This record gives sequence, C-alpha cells and structure tokens, in this order.
Amino acid sequence: MSRPPITNLPRLTHPDPREIIDGIGRAAPQGKTGKAVYLKELDYSVIQQCMHCGMCLPTCPTYDATKLERNSPRGRIALMRQIADDKMEVTEAFGREMYFCLGCLACETACPAGVEYGKLFEYARAEVEHSGVLDNPKRSLIRNVMLRGLFTNPHLLRALGRLIWVYQATGLQQLVRDLKLTRLLPKKIREMEPLTPTVKAQFSDQLIARVESPEKPRYRVGLLTGCVQDLIYSDVNRDTADVLLANGCEVVTPRSQYCCGSLHAHNGEIETAREMARRSIDSFDLDGLDAIITNAAGCGSHLKTYGHLLHNDPRYAARAAQWDAKLKDIHEWLAQIGITPPRPGVEAMKVTYHEACHLCHGQKITQPPREVLKAIPGLDLVELPESTWCCGSAGIYNITQPEMSKELLKRKLEQVDKTNAPIVATANPGCLVQIVSGLRESGREIEAVHPVSLLAKSYREQGREVPLRKPSARSKSDPAPAGH
Repeated sequence: MSRPPITNLPRLTHPDPREIIDGIGRAAPQGKTGKAVYLKELDYSVIQQCMHCGMCLPTCPTYDATKLERNSPRGRIALMRQIADDKMEVTEAFGREMYFCLGCLACETACPAGVEYGKLFEYARAEVEHSGVLDNPKRSLIRNVMLRGLFTNPHLLRALGRLIWVYQATGLQQLVRDLKLTRLLPKKIREMEPLTPTVKAQFSDQLIARVESPEKPRYRVGLLTGCVQDLIYSDVNRDTADVLLANGCEVVTPRSQYCCGSLHAHNGEIETAREMARRSIDSFDLDGLDAIITNAAGCGSHLKTYGHLLHNDPRYAARAAQWDAKLKDIHEWLAQIGITPPRPGVEAMKVTYHEACHLCHGQKITQPPREVLKAIPGLDLVELPESTWCCGSAGIYNITQPEMSKELLKRKLEQVDKTNAPIVATANPGCLVQIVSGLRESGREIEAVHPVSLLAKSYREQGREVPLRKPSARSKSDPAPAGH
C-alpha cells in the first residue's frame, strides 16, 4: 500500500489549547453559541485517547495544506475536549472548522493510540447542528430538502434522478455547457455543475431481479444498491450481482432500498441516521443470509457502525449487532470465500488503483481489492503513488469546500499521470464522480471504473453472462422490504 511520504514531522508535544482556541473563540462576538450535548454522550475515554503525539499531522490533507494546528486531527480533538469539559462553547468558528475536516480518517490509520476519530468527528458535527451556530435560512432549506427529504425517501430521489436523466439524455445538458449558459447560474451552483454525474437510464431494480441464483449456490447474500449509487452506478450494482453469481452466491436484492444514513451521520444528523439504519435493517432477512454485501466504500464504513449507532435501542440493538457481523464489502467477501478466477484470454490492460478513504482507513481493507484486480487475466496492476491520499470527494466535501477539494483532486490526478495507466480503479461512487469530473475537465483520456466492473467484464467475455442471471424460484415468495 503506497502512502504519502512522511516529511516535516511535528515535534511530539501537547499543543496549547489556548493557541488553538485563538481564532475559534471561547465566546464568539457574533452568532449563536451552545453547551455540549452530543460530545457528552460519548464515553469520555474516547476523547481522552488522543496523546497529542502528532503522528497524524503528516497524513492530514487539511493540515498539510495550511500547517495550522486547528486544521489537524489533534487540534480538532483538543477543541472537542474543551467543549466536552465546558471550557468552551460551540461557536460558528468551531462549526466551520468541523466542516473543513474531510473526515477521510487517514488519522485513524496513523494513530498509535487507536483514537476513534470517526466517532468524535460525527458527534462534533452533531454538536454544531444542535447548537444552530451555522444556521441561516438558505442552509436550513437545503438541509431540510436534501438530508431530511430526498435522502430519506427513495421514491423522491429516483424521481429527481429521472428528471436529471431526461435533461442529460435529450442533449440539453451538453447544449447548456456548449453555449456556456452555466455562467448565468449563481456562483455556488456554477462551481457544482461540472460535478453533475450521468444518471443511468435504468435503476438497480430494473437490472436485478429480487432473487437471482447460480446453478449450484454455496451462499445466500443480500445486495445493497444504495441511493446515489442506484441512480448513477446501477451498472456497478449489476456487475456486483454478476460477480457474486459467478462465485456461487444466490443474490437477494430488496426493492427501492433506503439510503444507509452515512450522509446524515457525517453531517450532524445522528437521529436521522439512526432511523435510516432501522429501515435498512428491516429491509433484509438477516437470519436467512450469510452476508450483506456493499460495493460502496463510504457507505460500507458507516454500515458497519449500526451496532454502535443503535446500541441503546432495545428493539434494534441485537439485530444491529447481527447486521454488523454480516456486513461485508464486496472485495472483502470475495477474498473470504475465494475468487473464482476468469479463464485466460482477456485483452491485456494496465490499471492503477486509488484507495477510497473509507475502505482503506475506515474499514482497513487494502489487499482484497488488489486481489480482485490481480485475479483478472492480462491485467497489469501498477501501484499508484499516494494511493491512500484523499481525492477530495469526501461525501459532499467537493460541494461544501470546492477550493480545497479541487486542490486534492489535482494532486490525485497528477499521481495517476505518473503511472501511465489508461484505467484507474476505485471502489466508491463519490471517488468515481470526483475523478471522472476531473478527468473530463482536464481532457485526460483515462477511464475510471470500479474494480468489480473489471472482474464482471472478464467473466462476461467468457460468454457466461446469460446463465448467471437465472431468477430463483424463491423470488416470488421472498418478502418485500418493510414499509413497502
């Protein structure tokens, strides 16, 4: 696994909280402030874990860019502790600092003390939202429409996706771009427009039957199709189903699945995230499945925390723990059961691999995706320099922090160039959208794909596609997800 070179290692001393607070504000001169609520919910030992050794600093993209202590993991943790100890109130400046963090979790990989920064990060953002220090009418409207509206209702999300598809399929989007009409849009929307992904003509439910089975099934697994993944990468979901079938797995795919809640948890909406977790759990028959499969790194990292998220819920705590035990990333699952290798004869291709942050840092999965790629005959895997460095997508970071996001994307594409590979593989829809956007804008003739799609293509080139799509006799009796 390639990592950024560790240079300019900071002195191993405890930072002075007073220096970090300067500019953050013990009592901000304007805006709202608030006392800690969510950070006090955490076991205090989680906050105390940080030794302030500084080993995380060289791995943090925002600290690397600014060299400011408060833009580092240990600086942010020091601020969180001040708030948890009631020595500082939640202020607007604190809120902006928490949202300047990518949440890439590279600091967790580097940390010798095992600090659970991901938990602290989510609870700190929940603290910001609870206090209302960043509230304004425009922001509140966007959050209500997106987080509490679209991303809690798969039918509304698909309706929006269909409208975008019409806009793109009719050529209207290209016409708007060719005529440079985007310059008439407000600055924020104008900056976001190049990130608009291509919506697929068919969503996952149209491509995948409720239950599909190979000739001789060895396992029965549930397949998560996601929310945004369902709209823009339904083909990757189909590829995932085909790969599972080729490896002896009967695939159960509930209809119109809900968002996993990662967007909510990462943006301070913990209660909504808990509700989305309950809905996801209700969609699957956990007792009847050997595993639940996800192909989205960011979602997978969150999906494996349902046990923690619902540990105080008397109705769901046990089922959430069972869910965590069965939740597997597709690469992790294939490595566990053994990959059925495609037969030789595929055209040779050179591929490099970008490691999605929440796969390598969040889930600690680094080798299984490489095993998937190396199982493909004729594929030459070229290691990517700084493969674990964030590409700048980070959920919706490329929308909320476009300048920093673009700098990280530029750095990532420069590293891809060094490999001379015509294909870059990555296992997260956010990373794919970000990298595809950067490749298109820069005019690079490089293809960005999911590793599983390359494996599925290899299987299909052997003429095995049709036999693998046999609906199971159980498909008619398989229960629909709760709430449908």
